[in-house]
Amino acid sequence: MASLDVTAFLRRLGLGAAEPPGVVALTRLHQAFVERVPYETVEIQLGRVTSLDPLDSAARVLAGRGGYCFQLNGAFAELLRALGYHVTRHPGGVQMTADAEPVISRSHLALTVRDLPDSDDAWLVDAGLGDGLHSPLPLRAGVHRQGPFTFELGPSTAAAGAWRLGHDVRGSFHAMHFAPGDVGLDHFADRHVELSTSPESGFVRTFGVLRADGRGWDVLRALTLSRVGGTTTKTLLDDRADWFTALADVYGLVLAEEDREPLWRKAVSQHEAHLAAAAQPVTGTRPDRP
Repeated sequence: MASLDVTAFLRRLGLGAAEPPGVVALTRLHQAFVERVPYETVEIQLGRVTSLDPLDSAARVLAGRGGYCFQLNGAFAELLRALGYHVTRHPGGVQMTADAEPVISRSHLALTVRDLPDSDDAWLVDAGLGDGLHSPLPLRAGVHRQGPFTFELGPSTAAAGAWRLGHDVRGSFHAMHFAPGDVGLDHFADRHVELSTSPESGFVRTFGVLRADGRGWDVLRALTLSRVGGTTTKTLLDDRADWFTALADVYGLVLAEEDREPLWRKAVSQHEAHLAAAAQPVTGTRPDRP
């Protein structure tokens, strides 16, 4: 059976030798992961359904790529377990707007870590939200500040024993809910195919790359690059060279030459469709982001 190359993974995150499990070490790992491993939908945009095997996801990370929640948190859980952490994988769901019903739709994989030697709390660990957490949060009800952003943890009505992470108002979704059960990656297999292929999926409709750091989020949707923090700045990357330079410089994504033209054409088409939709009367709906 293949095993995870922990040394190479830590090197990919810009970290040195492995540390014993603890709050500080966990925080360092989480911050390094979300800063260096992008939330990205390149393969979905190119019509490829990727593997959910956590070792395959870890190999993607080691190759300089990222993924979305199933792959990012799948790979991160594999690393944490190899380092001696007690990790639970939870089925979750993303609530896009305040008036949407909170449900455990299995559109998200959330993680918790328990039994840390220097903490009585369980910790919410989520490297798969894109514009989300920079650091893990103690799993107790309350308001938490991270840089310019505010998050709120508390009980969820989505399922018995579930938790709700309320997102900052500047985020791309309203809240994330997760159930208490422990599941494997096969629990998400059908949803992964659906989210990767359905014309209704936000991942199929819009190319996106996101990352978080201690001061804000970098969010690329189609051709628009936003830096969200204390203030928000937006840059239109309508020059092909500038767009690929941003992918490399901001997100560390250097793509194969054969993938560049189809991906660029997709992003341009999506931007043009966005402009056309913006010229139409407002309907009061908001695109999904699983």
